[in-house]
Amino acid sequence: MTKLTFLGQSAVLLEAGGTSVLVDPFLTGNPKAVTPADELSPDVIVLSHGHGDHYGDAVPIAKRTGAKVIAIVEIANELAEQGLDVADPNLGGTVAFDGGWVRLVPAWHTNTTPSGTVAVAAGLVLNVGDRTIYHLGDTALFSDLALPGRRDSLDAALIPIGGHYTMDRHDAVEAARLVGAPIVVPVHYDTFPPIETDAQAYKQDVEAAGIARVEVLAPGTSIEI
Repeated sequence: MTKLTFLGQSAVLLEAGGTSVLVDPFLTGNPKAVTPADELSPDVIVLSHGHGDHYGDAVPIAKRTGAKVIAIVEIANELAEQGLDVADPNLGGTVAFDGGWVRLVPAWHTNTTPSGTVAVAAGLVLNVGDRTIYHLGDTALFSDLALPGRRDSLDAALIPIGGHYTMDRHDAVEAARLVGAPIVVPVHYDTFPPIETDAQAYKQDVEAAGIARVEVLAPGTSIEI
């Protein structure tokens, strides 16, 4: 089993078998976060892209803990210049780590780090504790969201629903259908006014269509997958 803890916005912590993987650690400055960055000690940090609400606390956490940071090559190069231990895949690349792996897949979204590095955004197919979880990143709806599930049997998916900067909750229903995971956790909503939405309505729509079970998690709460 893998423990998935939602930390707010798109940040999640995946834990299994002594391995912890932190994704998109936007905690400092996140009005919904309840977990301080200095309380987390992951083995691996994975970034879907470089916007501040995803890049977040990656640098201070990695410097404090020595965690390896996995990010698309341009962002990884920027982080390496700051002395961090990095892995630098591009889209389609897979990086193994103790206790799992991550593969970068396409996401339709823009991508610039706070210091101005430009790259493409990614979705993340993560395997931790023999569970495979598809973090869609900040993508818009597009048909290739169906492809990761053709290669790997997906156990859960993290799908943005807030609209404005990503797909909205209506497109996210079709995204859940395309992805095909049995468990969906909505992310990237309610943190700021432009992305406020009704997560319970999303849950009702997905479950009424028989697509998946939707777990609406408050920041700091967890499920076992």
